[in-house]
Amino acid sequence: MKQLSVATCLAIAIATGAVTGARADSTPIGALPNGPVTKVETTRGSLVAVALPRQKSGLVWRIARRVDGRVLRQVSEADVDASVVVVFRVVGRGQAAVRFALTRGDSSSKALKSATYNVTVR
Repeated sequence: MKQLSVATCLAIAIATGAVTGARADSTPIGALPNGPVTKVETTRGSLVAVALPRQKSGLVWRIARRVDGRVLRQVSEADVDASVVVVFRVVGRGQAAVRFALTRGDSSSKALKSATYNVTVR
């Protein structure tokens, strides 16, 4: 069986509307534990994709803090192989931090793990 690339899966998901953004009614997330920090440099008009490792049942990756919408806008989210892939469109210059938290579903406020992506747009 032929495997699809991440880019192909994302294109299909975007075209079919099969992915959704974070729910507005999710429980806010409290303090974040220390986790890896990744620096990303890019240019306006590009896409930034973040792949997070899919976790065991009941645990979900969520965006933990507001993302500066003047710099990045989330366009899709999809399960691809063993990853959860979140894609952002770069809409403006500046810096934006994307902070993810691993929680027990959308109703938990406790972050078990975190991952941060600091995006600089030139």
